Formats: sequence, C-alpha cells, structure tokens
Amino acid sequence: MTSATELRLLTVADYHRMAESGILAADERVELIEGQIYRMVAKGTAHSAAVTRIARILSERLANQVLLRLQDPVQLSDLSEPEPDIAIVQSDRLDYEDHHPTPREIFGLIEVADSTLKRDLEVKAPLYARSGIAEYWVLDVLGRCLHVFRHPGDTNYEFQQQLEEEDAIAPLAFTDCVIQIAEFFQSRN
Repeated sequence: MTSATELRLLTVADYHRMAESGILAADERVELIEGQIYRMVAKGTAHSAAVTRIARILSERLANQVLLRLQDPVQLSDLSEPEPDIAIVQSDRLDYEDHHPTPREIFGLIEVADSTLKRDLEVKAPLYARSGIAEYWVLDVLGRCLHVFRHPGDTNYEFQQQLEEEDAIAPLAFTDCVIQIAEFFQSRN
C-alpha cells in the first residue's frame, strides 16, 4: 500500500513541462489538482448545453463587468491548475495572455456536473475554499439543482446551500444580477 508521503506531487511548472514535452498530449483532457493529474470526463450534450446557457446568461447580465473563461485553466497554487467549466474573472487588458487567473482575480467558479458531481462537491469545493475562491456553484444537470458554496474557510466553505429550479440566485459580487435557476436547464416541455 502506498502512503501519502510516498507520492511525488507535481507542480504547475512540472505539469506545463509535461505538456510541452509531449508527455501529455495537446488534446488530452486533464487538470492538475493538489499535485495530481485528473482525467476529465468527456462532455455530454446536456453538459455542453448547460455551459452554453450559463455563459449566455452571465454574458448578457454582466456585460462589460467581467470576463468569462470557459473550460480554461485557473491557477490556484503551485500545485493546482483546474479547468472549471466557467470562471467569472476580472477583466484583464491582455485577456490573461501572460498568466492564468489567480484567486485574487476570480469572482466565482462554476462546474456543470452530470457524471462528475461527487468530484465537484467533495474534491473541488474544499480545494476552491482553501484557495480563497469567494463563491463556487455546481449545477447538477441530472438532479436539476444548483449547489452553492460561499464564504471560504480553512477546509471548506462556511455556507453551503442547494437551490431548486424555482429558486433564484445572484452572484455575491454582483447582487443586482438575479438569475432563476430554471434558466440554466432545458425546459421540461
């Protein structure tokens, strides 16, 4: 049995060198979380449609206030560079050409979960909290609900809530941007 002390954790620099040298293929869907490489699950149509809906809603309502990054890396630490489905970040004059957004530049992160719900709730939520991400949402496509995480603590978020389709939410940083949870889902008609 391998103990945690026997693991060699990869840094973001190691991870980038692996990609540059071809150890990780350019089209390989992976992300670095706490020094370990995780394979990302293929995106199904419900997942892709939900990401598109959320991005459209946020683009319309937060126009010229933020930059939305879709399925692009954010650098949380020297050991973590996940690729959330949507990152709501500060505008950057270079569009983050010289670095990936860091926690101080991130308003919130959103994951869309169909087959990844457990990882998004149990691995990513504590990671994002420890990194100081103020707000994290997980849209559960199958359960048709939104898991909301706010106020990061040392090990996880201090506030956690599950909202149903009939509920509404506004991002902490943009309280005038009220969104009905049902808008994220395909209608049942």
